[in-house]
Amino acid sequence: MNKLLKTLLFALPLLAFITSCKDDDDSYAELRERERKLVSAFIKNGCEVNDANSISLSVKPIKVISLDTFIANDSTTNVSENEYVYFPTTGLYMQIVRKGTGEPLKQGESATVICRYIEYNIGGDSIQSTNRSLLYAAMPEVLNVTNNYGTLSGTFTSGVMLSYYGSSVPSGWLTPINYINLGRLTNKDDELALVRVIVPSTIGQSNQSSSVYPCFFEISYQRGR
Repeated sequence: MNKLLKTLLFALPLLAFITSCKDDDDSYAELRERERKLVSAFIKNGCEVNDANSISLSVKPIKVISLDTFIANDSTTNVSENEYVYFPTTGLYMQIVRKGTGEPLKQGESATVICRYIEYNIGGDSIQSTNRSLLYAAMPEVLNVTNNYGTLSGTFTSGVMLSYYGSSVPSGWLTPINYINLGRLTNKDDELALVRVIVPSTIGQSNQSSSVYPCFFEISYQRGR
């Protein structure tokens, strides 16, 4: 009897732990499914936002193209048709609005990159953060980015993203650098690279990862000095 009681006393906490783990797994799976549905609805409907800080964002319904089509089109997206390329291995959707002046980040090269951005919480239906408002006009995002022969890594050294989410640059911000030019505005016709991305929680900023929700970013990229 004592042996049976000891076995039960050992087994019950273990069973509770296993059940808890399963519940956590189920909860995460449900959150990911909700995230996928939010992204699908956003692709279908887009958004129109005007917030209290005079920051506006307009996204029309999106036409998704495959990675093969994107590469065949010289790594471009047709902005007039609101095309976004889908990266199946990461879940990222990307539109290159402008390739930008300058040249790509070379293999083995490191550079300082300056970004302006808007972050829209697709789940919350609101602008979550930005450095384009007057309040943050003097606070561009400053990144140190390295192209380690095709694998990009980066850290925020200053800016809103650093203060909100920490120093790690999300993969959703780094992937576009493979397909744009980094330069500075030296002539009147020069333009900075500009992209729009739908970033799932698996490659997003720290709060996305912990709370499991997708975000839309509009980001400009400029080569620093």
